[in-house]
Amino acid sequence: MKNIFSLIDKKLIKIINKNMKSKFMDRFMVIFTNLGSLMFVCSLTLALIIFGRDRLRHTGFELAVTLIVSQGITYTLKSILSRERPYNVLKDLNTYNIFLKDYSFPSGHTSASFSIATIVAFNIPKLSILVLIGALLVGISRIYLAVHYPTDVLAGILVGVGSGIFVHLYMMDILMYLFEFF
Repeated sequence: MKNIFSLIDKKLIKIINKNMKSKFMDRFMVIFTNLGSLMFVCSLTLALIIFGRDRLRHTGFELAVTLIVSQGITYTLKSILSRERPYNVLKDLNTYNIFLKDYSFPSGHTSASFSIATIVAFNIPKLSILVLIGALLVGISRIYLAVHYPTDVLAGILVGVGSGIFVHLYMMDILMYLFEFF
């Protein structure tokens, strides 16, 4: 089973990283990958908490909680599984001079993007398709830039969506209940 996933990973990363390559895609993917960065997700979250009113402020708090949960899971898995990044393993990939020191599985940018997209989809349904497409493009950008395998991105999607659902449906009610006592 592991060999099947490895084979699929190698085929898909070469299709996305090598066959899709163009000057436009190089620029486009760097922009989209930054939408999953720590700087962007924290800035968005803080902006909603500080400047948002009512539903937007509540959404900002949900984003903060789901990011803590999703990134906690993501970086715990990275430490335990210690999967090398594709550019360290596969030859002839376009690396775009991106060399990271942490591990590959799961994709942190993707888990952050999908946790945000899930919370936004729950709280502002009109933006659902837009934020989910944006999150998917972040995941694809990570493969395009050769910093993640497709299964890293798939795992990031599962962690992000799972964290978002858990926080929205269960954790926020518990936190709101606890805050009533303070």
